[in-house]
Amino acid sequence: MGPEPCTLPPSPNWYCARCSDAVPGGLFGFAARTSVFLVRVGPGAGAIPGTPPFRVIGELVGHMERVSGFTFSHHPGQYNLCATSSDDGTVKIWDVETKKVVTEHALHQHTISALHWSPQIKDLIISGDEKGVVFCYWLNRNDSQHLFIEPRAIFCLTCSPHHEDIVAIGYKDGIVVITDISKKGEIIHRLRGHDDEIHSIVWCPLPSEECLSINQEENSEEPEIPNGKVIAQTPVTKGCYLATGSKDQTIRIWSCSRGRGVMTLKLPFLKRRGGGVDPTVKERLWLALHWPKEQPTQLVSSCFGGELLLWDLTQSWRRKYTLFSASSEGLNHSRIVFNLCPLQTEDGKQLLLSTSMDRDVKCWDMATLECCWTLPSLGGFAYSLAFSPVDMGCLAIGVGDGMIRVWNTLSIKNNYDVKHFWQGVKSKVTALCWHPTKEGCLAFGTDDGKVGLYDTYSNKPPQISSTYHKKTVYTLAWGPPIPALSFGGEGDRPSLTLYSCGGEGIVLQHNPWKLSGEAFDINKLIRDTNSIKYKLPVHTEISWKADGKIMALGNEDGSIEIFQVPNLKLICTIQQHHKLVNAISWHHKHGSQPELSYLMASGSNNAVIYVHNLKTVIESNPESPVTITEPYRTLSGHTAKITSLAWSPHHDGRLVSASYDGTAQVWDTLREEPLCNFRGHRGRLLCVAWSPLDPDCIYSGADDFCVYKWLISMQEHSRPPQGKKSIELEKKRLSQPKPKLKKKKRPISRVPVKQELYGGNEEESIREGSRPVENGVSDQEGEEEAREPEVPCGVVPLVANEPVICTPVSLGLEKAKATVNNKVTLLKKDPPKEKTDTLIKKRKARSMLPLSTSLDHRSKEELHQDCLVLATAKHSKELKEDVSADLEERFHLGLFTDRAALYRMIEVEGKGHLENGHPDLFHQLMLWKGDLKGVLQTAAERGELTDNLVAMAPVAGYHVWLWAVEAFAKQLCFQDQYVKAASHLLSIHKIYEAVELLKSNNFYREAIAIAKARLRPEDPILKDLYLSWGAILEKDGHYALAAKCYLGATSAYDAAKVLAKKGDATSLRTAAELALIVGENDLSASLAFRCAQELLLVRNWVGAQDALQLHESLKGQRLVFCLLELLTKHLEERQLSEGKSSSYNTWTAGAKGPFVERVTAVWKSAFSLETPEQYQAACQQLQKIKYPSATSNTPSKQLLLHICHDLTLAVLGQLVASWDMAVEALLRAVVRSYDAGNFTIMQEVYSAFLPEGCDHLKDKLGAQCPTIPAFKSLEAFFIYGHLYEFWWSLSRPCPKSSVWVKATHGKTTSIEQSQQLDNASPEENDTKASQPEPNRPVELHMRLTEESERILNACKELFSEKHASLQNSQRTVAEVQETLAEMIHQHQRSQLCKSTANSPDKNEPEQEAEQSLSSPQSQCKEEKNETVSLPELTKRLTEANERIAKFPESIKNWPFPDVLECCLVLFHIRSQHPGFMTQEMQQQAQELLQKYSNTKVYRRHFQTFFT
Repeated sequence: MGPEPCTLPPSPNWYCARCSDAVPGGLFGFAARTSVFLVRVGPGAGAIPGTPPFRVIGELVGHMERVSGFTFSHHPGQYNLCATSSDDGTVKIWDVETKKVVTEHALHQHTISALHWSPQIKDLIISGDEKGVVFCYWLNRNDSQHLFIEPRAIFCLTCSPHHEDIVAIGYKDGIVVITDISKKGEIIHRLRGHDDEIHSIVWCPLPSEECLSINQEENSEEPEIPNGKVIAQTPVTKGCYLATGSKDQTIRIWSCSRGRGVMTLKLPFLKRRGGGVDPTVKERLWLALHWPKEQPTQLVSSCFGGELLLWDLTQSWRRKYTLFSASSEGLNHSRIVFNLCPLQTEDGKQLLLSTSMDRDVKCWDMATLECCWTLPSLGGFAYSLAFSPVDMGCLAIGVGDGMIRVWNTLSIKNNYDVKHFWQGVKSKVTALCWHPTKEGCLAFGTDDGKVGLYDTYSNKPPQISSTYHKKTVYTLAWGPPIPALSFGGEGDRPSLTLYSCGGEGIVLQHNPWKLSGEAFDINKLIRDTNSIKYKLPVHTEISWKADGKIMALGNEDGSIEIFQVPNLKLICTIQQHHKLVNAISWHHKHGSQPELSYLMASGSNNAVIYVHNLKTVIESNPESPVTITEPYRTLSGHTAKITSLAWSPHHDGRLVSASYDGTAQVWDTLREEPLCNFRGHRGRLLCVAWSPLDPDCIYSGADDFCVYKWLISMQEHSRPPQGKKSIELEKKRLSQPKPKLKKKKRPISRVPVKQELYGGNEEESIREGSRPVENGVSDQEGEEEAREPEVPCGVVPLVANEPVICTPVSLGLEKAKATVNNKVTLLKKDPPKEKTDTLIKKRKARSMLPLSTSLDHRSKEELHQDCLVLATAKHSKELKEDVSADLEERFHLGLFTDRAALYRMIEVEGKGHLENGHPDLFHQLMLWKGDLKGVLQTAAERGELTDNLVAMAPVAGYHVWLWAVEAFAKQLCFQDQYVKAASHLLSIHKIYEAVELLKSNNFYREAIAIAKARLRPEDPILKDLYLSWGAILEKDGHYALAAKCYLGATSAYDAAKVLAKKGDATSLRTAAELALIVGENDLSASLAFRCAQELLLVRNWVGAQDALQLHESLKGQRLVFCLLELLTKHLEERQLSEGKSSSYNTWTAGAKGPFVERVTAVWKSAFSLETPEQYQAACQQLQKIKYPSATSNTPSKQLLLHICHDLTLAVLGQLVASWDMAVEALLRAVVRSYDAGNFTIMQEVYSAFLPEGCDHLKDKLGAQCPTIPAFKSLEAFFIYGHLYEFWWSLSRPCPKSSVWVKATHGKTTSIEQSQQLDNASPEENDTKASQPEPNRPVELHMRLTEESERILNACKELFSEKHASLQNSQRTVAEVQETLAEMIHQHQRSQLCKSTANSPDKNEPEQEAEQSLSSPQSQCKEEKNETVSLPELTKRLTEANERIAKFPESIKNWPFPDVLECCLVLFHIRSQHPGFMTQEMQQQAQELLQKYSNTKVYRRHFQTFFT
């Protein structure tokens, strides 16, 4: 693909009669979710020659809900205007050139279902809604008309192209109405014939009916009488055909002059290759139509399976049609087509554009009926991007619509060469990973926990792992097999196995050769190898180092663990992030510096990215795990969580990050600099990938259903938006569609742990079996796509507002209890009145035998008859039939006859109670009868068991009682009375069942109380309860209660970890104290140090020292913080510090004298540090900690802490007479301030620690000491700093006498300064540009002091030939690399200019190469004509690297001030005061400049002085 941006847009909306349209000249638009995407088609698209001529050029953003209609104005001169309708109730008019809304109206009260811009009247837009209301809106006069033609749901409407007042409207029930809007919607014709929804209405392009020789249908003899009246044939109704397409599978042609149908076309069932007609196809149909302007005797329609048909209307007796793309079936749509719209390009081609359920937009050539090109689209969030390491340029995209796309980004003929894979997926694709060496082998993970392998080169369904994750699959990674996975013999092992990390926090290892076998949980091996007793953290990310020897696991608590193969030995834990880790990425191993492959970038739910350099840890292979709390580099700028990270394969240390703040950011990690920010997405970014072939090209995916290909060189912004801009982005994101709540309840799905987005924001119909809803559109056929064997599964991507947070039920229970208590107290305070009490007493109890009682209160005759019947029954030896019948009828007499009759009476009474809703009375009757078991069974079946019934159950026997209690417990569970159910289970000694019941319903507090009271203390159930409840509380942010749970489970380590999760100083302090109490010393020390660092940020010195005092191993850090406090106060007193500290320790107040003496005095008094052994111990503690080098972006507080760490070591080195250590530590502190560009701190370090200079250190070291090179560097920086101070003292407007110069006034000419300070060196600009250097005042003589003479003489030490040569070689390397990068960018820009200008490929490749190889130096005026070839640059680079390799390590290891810079500063001084520089020094400096100023950095400065 060429170097231009590219968009993979969201899918066009489904089930809309008109939501795509096109205008002559080549502009096509389609509605997708809440916006409209615009596509330029034809020669004007600016596509690369040879590729399909179309390009996505923009988006119309403004609607809040799904766009249901889209129509262009088809009037010449206003093709730039279009209209949209939306479910938000508005119709908006847009200008596509500005992409802004011109005007809008919200006249409709109901959902808008149809929209059309009148082809006859320039400013008329007509819309209809689901209740049958039509609005005509005139744009220019901002006027509207309300029409209510039929009380039916409108499905589509189309204005006549021949008569300005005629509109055809199609309804849901199959009626078609032709109306005249000028006569208040008077109905001209009501066309009956269709039985189902009208999907499409098109008018014949010719106004007369002579173009077709169509006879009337046989059954159309009588003239139609619309509205009961015969309408005279007016010119308006004469001579035009109308075609309608309906869900009833027919196309009907209607005559407007006759008001009746003249032809019916029945859709054919087309057999596809390799099978019959799919039975579901008949039920799923959308019938779209297009009547070609140039071919009025032909009609285009869609068909059942997405095919397009061209019907021949001239032969009405034969239903003749031609299939589009008949020769190559694979180019047809595979699902139903929703919209057809014609487009005429600039070069006169007649095209037809179609949108379909298969998510493709296709373009057809009407001359050949062949497919010209396809624009694929996405129907869900773009969750994952992965470039194949084998098939370069193959980009796999995991999408929330249940499909994987594989995009061949290198295709020359088609820049949207995308294949779809849907078989066996059936869920959102959340993770992807290509096999590093095997071609076409793609691993995928889904939202429902499935892991599978696709062979993208075959049509076979994927292999699915038999082991599923319980929640979303977050990450997949290929890595070496670990021993615990048994593959049989050594020869049978695959070289790489697949690792998957799921939302439940487990990492599984799958054998790719045998996915049907059980996957292995690597936690088992980690626990065994490292003898871990505490709870393992919940894993959220896995990443293997490129060499396959190191694995990094990111965790929910923000920690990252580094493991070594083969047994996953834990060598390091990084405690940097304190929120869930979302992304870990290792630097590639093919950089110019091999040590860069040890860089590991990580991002979390916090907005900060950390980069760690693990070279030392990995190479030292420590016996016990090391804890790292300091990052190598910190990248700050994003304002929301980080979701994805990718290193550039083309650069050293260049990283791109994706964030929830809606942007992607490119960083130079080595300099901690933001380089470029991409803001093209309208949603939260989920994934990002760097093109493996184009250094300027990055791909990103987001929850806006888009994948963008964008170029770094074309971005305006360099860092993420802050403040107002981020608010605008948030508004932009919120303008995305909100979910429509359906009446039908759907099951609440669990939200995955890792990111709310990954499970909460796209609905999924596949698993739920509900209707698919895609792009905000419901599938009205109720089609369940998961059941279809031949078509991709549908998905339901709607953006939800917030994930539902379920609070533990126990909390609700406590509230309920509290409420009850309140009610009780209210009753006590305000007793009810006596009247109501007496009323309650007077109320009679309900009769147990109401039917019998009522029968005994009948008329006297009936009662007398009862007596006779009873007497007959009692005294007859044999009952006659009539007497038996009388007894059955008079069942209440059973009270006075035998038991059988009584049972009959009880049965009748019981049924009456049940019918009247009194089951308790029925149960009592059954008890009277003695049938207790039957009562219990009936009550259990009906769910009507009560406490009384269960209490009586023992009467029926022990086993009946047990059964009754269990049945009652089940019933209570259905009624959500879990605590009561558990109590009943306890009554039959089912303790474990009761505990499990409470646990499974989140009543952990009650479950623990029962388990603690009734089970043995060592029972594992108790520990499991504590741990489970702790995990839930931790997830919900109740850290203190979670810590109590972990302590209850004797998992003190986890208790301390969870307390520290909040990350504030008090939490960290408490966690450190807790860890100390339980004997977790290492954890306690790291938490105490973190607490001190937090307090340091707010300059709470007393609190920081208190925190460090917790642990003896932090004694060294206490010294560092003490020195930092003294230095900060010292800087404040000299007004060199930024802020002021509020709480200093008391010992800072009285300290006086030289700074080092003050420090050692405080150490002795405050920390009792007096003996050499104590000094030595502190040294050893501090030497274990290595801080990364500084950059100009290192925060000042962090920089000061690192410098004070080195200075503490320097002071301790002096105290134990280890002068080599002291020199090295001092040099590190100086170099840190130099690298950070903080000249002030550098000079303060020298004035405080070397007030008399460096000579005494030289005496202490001795001539043969190996640290002499380090001392030389330290001395050089000392001279370098003083040299600048001396120069600046000369540059003041009116210098007074100082340590540097003595001023006397006299008459002299003014000394003109030819150069400004910033000419000294580019490296020094940042730090010294603020120093003024105006011209010299007139009357001034100056002479040097002894101090300045000493410094100027000492400058000879700076003239180091070796260092000058080394620095020159290093500059050459940097310059060549910069030139190469510039050449690549220049070439890309020229290519881009060519493609946008649409110029033919005039230049030969050789000419292009020659142009691209001109050096960026050609931009400089003095070097206009210089061009450098690629071989020449390569040669320079090789030679420079060879020269660097020859230098001894002693020179390369220790930094040295820039020699040429020092020479230039001296020449500046000489230009102002010629007498200040000796001839010898001048000669020496000039030689160095002449010899080594061949790089462009210094060439210009050299020419200033010597030409």
